[in-house]
Amino acid sequence: MFNLKDKFLKLISNPKIIFGIYLVVSFISAVAKYIRGPQAYNNYLIFKNVFYSCLKNQNIFQQHPNLFFDANHYGVFFAILIAPFALLPDWFGMPLWNVANALIFVFAISKLPISNIKKSFVAWLCLQEFITAALSVQFNIALTGLLILSMVYIYEQKETKSALAILIGFFVKIYGIVGLSGFFFVKNKMKFILSLVVISIIFLALPMLFSSAHFDLKCYWDWYNSLTGKNIENESLTSMQDFSLMGIVRRVLGDSSISNLYFIIPGILLFALPYLRIKQYKELAFQVMILCSTLLFLVLFSSSSESPTFIIAVTGVMIWFIIQKEKTPLVLFLLFFVLILTCFSMSDLFPKYIKENYIIKYSLKALPCVLVWFRVIYELMVKDFSKDYALN
Repeated sequence: MFNLKDKFLKLISNPKIIFGIYLVVSFISAVAKYIRGPQAYNNYLIFKNVFYSCLKNQNIFQQHPNLFFDANHYGVFFAILIAPFALLPDWFGMPLWNVANALIFVFAISKLPISNIKKSFVAWLCLQEFITAALSVQFNIALTGLLILSMVYIYEQKETKSALAILIGFFVKIYGIVGLSGFFFVKNKMKFILSLVVISIIFLALPMLFSSAHFDLKCYWDWYNSLTGKNIENESLTSMQDFSLMGIVRRVLGDSSISNLYFIIPGILLFALPYLRIKQYKELAFQVMILCSTLLFLVLFSSSSESPTFIIAVTGVMIWFIIQKEKTPLVLFLLFFVLILTCFSMSDLFPKYIKENYIIKYSLKALPCVLVWFRVIYELMVKDFSKDYALN
């Protein structure tokens, strides 16, 4: 019996199996979108256009109703990342794009400073939310991996690699800058800051290789205007975004005029409180919990959060859960609450009526993650990280 249990654990913790499943899921998700036609993979068409618009020195945030609906909200640096895929036919480029995102995510999970069996369970627990994100063909999967790597490389004292991971996320989706939450754990801060400056200059210059300096710099002003307009649009009570803490409050009260600042300012203060526990900085478990808080905070305090964005928050939840030394009834309840209401609420397990009139209408997908984030902050403030968590 025990031999059978050991074999089962060995099987499900085999990195090759997990690696293979994630790659297959990401590939099949993209192929399924392609088969359904251009409307189904609209996001990828927007991404491709960032590259081709740069080549023509056209506004990368402009809508092209004849090519796709909606507009791009990624920075001009994204043209560099999408170029190898955009040059390929969609039936090949899109699956490769999805696979590339999955590779970054799986690699990041494999680098977490926890035991192999714990890494495996994090991967399995994130799978449903990964599928949701993979079907959207967006960058969120890779961004999750980059945020994890930014913290891992700080622990490994590879400051330049950490800065690189942070800045890729920042130059594509501006809130990737939250990777700087690990700054206080950096051993060689001068090297880290210098790396940030040098890499930023390189990233600013790279798009100029196939556009112009004037166009490249103008894109950043256009980006600001694009994000400002998008934020106003997101706050609409009927938007498919704003799955956030403020989105819940706005939609429950039926008042779209409630400002994000009423939530973001207290949220930042609460997020920063654990940094007062300087004696805990040396504990790796404390650093990992800061990572969990960061992944959750990024999603819960952004009006741009939509269903596919939650791969970021859910990964934070699963890492938090897996390092708990004691799986108390409260911890288990929070895990199952996240699995049911966050991970599966947008799946076919929930009737369409429930999804449209409750989950989407009141941004309830975010609710379990909100509760977990408050729990994470509580633990960061009161727990002894030298003995209350199990990384191995």
